[in-house]
Amino acid sequence: MQLLNPDLFWPIAGAVIAGAVIGAEREYRASAAGLRTHILVSLSCCLLMLSAVHQMNWLSDTPLEVIRIDPVRMAHGILTGIGFLCGGVIFREGFNVRGLTTAASLWMTSTLGMLFGIGFYELAIFGAVATLLVLGAVTLTEKWAPQRRVALFVVRYRAPASISAIDFGKLLSDHGLRFTTIDQSLDGGIVEYRVVANGYRDADAERLASMFGADAAVAGYEIRPQQG
Repeated sequence: MQLLNPDLFWPIAGAVIAGAVIGAEREYRASAAGLRTHILVSLSCCLLMLSAVHQMNWLSDTPLEVIRIDPVRMAHGILTGIGFLCGGVIFREGFNVRGLTTAASLWMTSTLGMLFGIGFYELAIFGAVATLLVLGAVTLTEKWAPQRRVALFVVRYRAPASISAIDFGKLLSDHGLRFTTIDQSLDGGIVEYRVVANGYRDADAERLASMFGADAAVAGYEIRPQQG
């Protein structure tokens, strides 16, 4: 088989370019999997699919009547392996879960690599463009799309001057926050209230932070908005 055989060269070139374009976008956003990871995922998937599609070339010594070519089995194996790789970039950081978009982009990159590997160029190119548009549209969606934001509020009061859980809940409600329960604990003279509330807005959080900071009864506080 020729080294620059168009049946091999163009699928590999397309897979590398698609992986590089998507990986560059992830690299720009400082994701766990960046440029090199996406290129390698796309390229490896393409090579595996090429080896399955051109199976006759490396089974030259095998009788034709016993050869059964089934590239779909290779695709199943690739997607199983990619699932483990994608799971490795998803991690929890406090109240936030990070890496979901990067995992999805790796999954998509592997799909594009397989499409280039089997020669389905039109669908692969369309998929690469659509993926890049979706990843690049995050700025617009964050600015214009309505979001139901959730945040974790933890406030620690000094016990003699602490407010009740009902009053603390009313304080959050007055700032447009909605919640179902308030967890409270007492440790070393410090009363801690912990609430997961939705309806979070940056402006309201800033006002609450200023209020907590100016309150002499507050020993400390945390405001952790959920992130994608």
